[in-house]
Amino acid sequence: MRWLLVHPGPNFSVADVYNGWAEALRSLGQDVAEYNLDARLTFYDAALLETGTIDATGHPEVRKALDRNQAISMAAAGLFAACYQILPQVILATSAFFTPPWVLEVLRARGHKIVMLFTESPYQDTQQLRMAEYAHLNLLNDPVNIGAYEALGMPAAYMPHAYRPGFHCPGAPVPEMVCDLTFNGTGFASRIAFFEAMVPGWEAEGLDVMLSGNWDPLADGSPLMKYLAHEKDRCLDNEQTVQSYRSAKAGLNLYRREAEDEHKGEGWAVGPREVEMAAAGLWFARDPRGESDELFPMLPAFTSPAEASDLIRWALRHPGERGAAVVQARAAIADRTFENNVRRLLELLDRQPVRM
Repeated sequence: MRWLLVHPGPNFSVADVYNGWAEALRSLGQDVAEYNLDARLTFYDAALLETGTIDATGHPEVRKALDRNQAISMAAAGLFAACYQILPQVILATSAFFTPPWVLEVLRARGHKIVMLFTESPYQDTQQLRMAEYAHLNLLNDPVNIGAYEALGMPAAYMPHAYRPGFHCPGAPVPEMVCDLTFNGTGFASRIAFFEAMVPGWEAEGLDVMLSGNWDPLADGSPLMKYLAHEKDRCLDNEQTVQSYRSAKAGLNLYRREAEDEHKGEGWAVGPREVEMAAAGLWFARDPRGESDELFPMLPAFTSPAEASDLIRWALRHPGERGAAVVQARAAIADRTFENNVRRLLELLDRQPVRM
């Protein structure tokens, strides 16, 4: 089948999901074209126009040519041309937060089969549901609210987070990343409070800790500042994230508590970082959750910063037990590959013949 894959926009985390699907579809013999929404968003957001005046340095003053919504619309509008050039039988949109609903509405009306691969359930299900109504099939990273998607009248399925065996795998540590504890993720307020409560223990133990991800909300006076691996408004790319997992002795998974009000406290499925850490061979302490408890009973769960600190200290002092748990965790997610997810999607589409 001919596929058009729509990039999510951001070039971290969800981009790795996108890359995994593109790689797996091609490996299974599918005809895949890609729509570079990320580059288009960057281009239209960076476009400048002269204002007609000269600034104090003698240079022409400029302003943004487009506001945020205009830039998003212009970046997504090229999908129409791509569809008429490629004539895809299936359009697979990952995340799709930067694909305006009106674009999806037009594509559906023109007979293209649309598959939405949502990555932010249950945190942003309300927003995702507004786009889901334009899809022929909705794939969810967490099935807790799947009934709301099915109520739209089109099929929905749970599609678990996956890993790329040739990418998310054990490897040599990177010297400048070697540390006792690593965490990669966005610095939500709930995470900032949690990790700030752990800092006294880190300092008492003299732990080498590396935090990465977008921590822009972090106050400059926070005790966490000295643990950031980069400028707080930056991120590690996906390759560097894997390298950080290979270079640390221990990791930690902490789900965000921020969500749309109606979805607070929900969430059953594991997150992508848990799958990736296990695949890369990193021991980690877990924030408990239904699927995580089922998959990773060999990895301990915590309910407070103090308990998380105790587990990290234990792991650092017991390398043998830590290593045995890593082997079991890797085995637990061995089948969670993007290729297996693609096979599942192809089976689902077989029940809904695509428009030729």
